This record gives sequence, structure tokens and C-alpha cells, in this order.
Amino acid sequence: MNTKAWLGASAMLAMGGVVFASPVAAQEQSAAHAHMGHVAESFGNTPDGQGLLPVALAEAQVAAQHATLALRNTEDLGAMQRHAGHVLHAVDPTQVEQGPGAGYGVKRAAEGVAQHIGMAGDHESASENVALHANHVATAARNTVTRSDEVIALAHQVMHATSAAEAAAALERLAELTDELVAGRDADGDGRIGWQEGEGGLQQAEQHMNLMRRGEGMGG
Repeated sequence: MNTKAWLGASAMLAMGGVVFASPVAAQEQSAAHAHMGHVAESFGNTPDGQGLLPVALAEAQVAAQHATLALRNTEDLGAMQRHAGHVLHAVDPTQVEQGPGAGYGVKRAAEGVAQHIGMAGDHESASENVALHANHVATAARNTVTRSDEVIALAHQVMHATSAAEAAAALERLAELTDELVAGRDADGDGRIGWQEGEGGLQQAEQHMNLMRRGEGMGG
């Protein structure tokens, strides 16, 4: 049935007092799709109501930027500690309240991604496509939470360092880890970064989120 015919039939049904949901409407009402939307499109308590994954990516980019800035002058302890504080704010603003991040934090956003995409994949309305990629997205998000905890610990080392040399040593690893928040890490040395535990980062979560959305006819 073409679009015009479908609309006509829908109108006739409505006029007869019987209303049938279209396939598109049913799709939009899917609980699995609603949780996917929380991850990719919008969520109630995020900055500007953005999706949890875009927030995590934006905050991670701020963290990586300031870890790099901290390494520009490894003889200036004050500057290194200031930028380490900015990294902490971007990753977990409960650690440092003020900074250049959005005030939500990589860790909190990644935890939300893992939670909501897990609910999408586990819901009875989930297709095989959603269930498959939800595992991939959730695993990469959990990797990001683990890395966030490591970033927090290293940033505190920098903040409490008593010499520039001590701070610089921790910053080298801190810069690597903040990059891995987005890019992930080739943990098994096979020349590629997958979504698997210990490897995937937010970039891989985004890739599989897009695959999931395309598979559901939702773009991405």
C-alpha cells in the first residue's frame, strides 16, 4: 500500500470509530526504543537534555584536552595541578565542582549509557538487532567507567604531588587514559580496537549505537 492509500485507510478507520496504530507509531512506542533514545538523543537530567552518550563524549573530550594542556609545561607544578583539576571536573564533578566541563561527568554519563542500553537490550520489545548491539554498547560504556575511575585516581596523584617531576610522571599515564575514554585501547594487540571488555571506549559505543539505530530504521 502506498503512502496516500495508507493515510486514506487510516482516516477511514478513525472515522469509523476504530483506531489502529501504524507500524511507525508502534515502533515509536517501543520501550526498547525509548531507552535507546535516552542514550542517543535525549535524557531528562543531562545538560540541554542531550542523550547520555553525546554528553559522555563531550565531557571526555574536555578531559583529554586538559590532560594534554597539563603536559605542555612539566616544570610548572601549579599549572599541571590546575589542569588535573579540570580533568577531574570533566570526569566526575563531585570531585571538583568548578571547571570547563558541563558539570555532568564522563563517569556518570557512561554509567547511564550502560544502564539504559542494558534495559533496551533486555526488554521484551527488543529485536535481535537491539539485543546484539546493546551488549556491545554496554560493554564499551562499562570500560569507560573503569577508565574513569583510573583517571580520577591519577588526577588525584597529580593534585597531591609535591614536585613537578612527580606530577609529570602521573600525567603521562593520565593523558593516555583520557584519550582511551574515547578511542578505547587495543588490549590484545591485534591491531584493532573492538567493543570487548578492556578494549572499547566511547567511540566504539557510538559506532554500535549507530549500527543499532540503523537496524531499527531510526537513522544513525
